[in-house]
Amino acid sequence: MLFKNRILDGIADGTVSLAFRRWNKAAVKKGSRLHTSIGLLEIGDVTIVSDLDITEADAIRAGFSTRGELIKDINAFSREGDIFRIEVTRVGDDPRETLREQDDLTDEQFADLQNRLTRLDRAGSAGPWTAAFLKLIDRHPGVRSTELAAAIGWETENLKLNVRKLKNLGLTISLGTGYRISPRGKAVMNRLHVH
Repeated sequence: MLFKNRILDGIADGTVSLAFRRWNKAAVKKGSRLHTSIGLLEIGDVTIVSDLDITEADAIRAGFSTRGELIKDINAFSREGDIFRIEVTRVGDDPRETLREQDDLTDEQFADLQNRLTRLDRAGSAGPWTAAFLKLIDRHPGVRSTELAAAIGWETENLKLNVRKLKNLGLTISLGTGYRISPRGKAVMNRLHVH
């Protein structure tokens, strides 16, 4: 579930606490958490509503000036499916931000990361990929995902999905454009002799 920057800013300052999406089935569930640029968000109640159920107050809580503006946004991509009313709250900082700065790894932490990378490599349909991705990002910081994917013959969405797996381990950092290796990622690369 993606949010525009102005909506994220509203969630961060507490002025936005609702979101509305039109989906064929719910893409989030109560209690799930989302990693965003403003930190960790938690999903509250998720209910199906009709456009007639949406009030002016709901529109303001969703970051819109008027109900009409919100309805237009809901229908911008499709008029198919149900409208979901989603409560959303910022619950803290993204734990990956702290993790990615931890570059003084114990032998046990390094062994755990090495095992996780090995599992990711084994699960990949294209064979081992983690070291190649770390090297690619290290050599091309800030390069768009479409260009990185083209350079190695991958589909962009598959590349993004796999980079997200490395980010979840604290090894990469997403930039406005592209990615870079985190201090933790550099430490892992050095110990794996990936250069």
